[in-house]
Amino acid sequence: MKRLRPYRAGDAAALCALYRRSVETLGPRAYTARQVAAWASLTPAAADFDGWMADGRARVVAEAGDAPLGFCDVERDGHIAMLYCAPEAAGRGVGGALCDAGVGYARGFGAGVVYTEASELARPVFAARGFAATARRQMTVAGVAIHNYAMERPA
Repeated sequence: MKRLRPYRAGDAAALCALYRRSVETLGPRAYTARQVAAWASLTPAAADFDGWMADGRARVVAEAGDAPLGFCDVERDGHIAMLYCAPEAAGRGVGGALCDAGVGYARGFGAGVVYTEASELARPVFAARGFAATARRQMTVAGVAIHNYAMERPA
């Protein structure tokens, strides 16, 4: 079964790999091959991933045994910057548990609103937890048009 725990510096490489695997495996459910490739190009480097922690954000990891199943990254202003699940954990409640933990961290930071930019895949997870879409956002990543949703809820 899964358990949630705080991020540890040694997690960076595994979570960056999980990010990429999630995008490349689950992304095709809602995005074209070109969009998935562009999105995957945004996979963070492990050194950057660790470095982002210096701003005081929280990162929570879901795991089973020693295997990471997902993670959620929450900035101090209530922004859920990332929420990714391993493909084998998709649809098993891991994303919801991570989202709930992220909202809890945002509350602990004193944020009045929790907000995110959710993919087509993540949108239902956030919506089920009271997030409302405020805009469909169009952007260009690596020369490819792609979209996500600005979503928010009270903390």
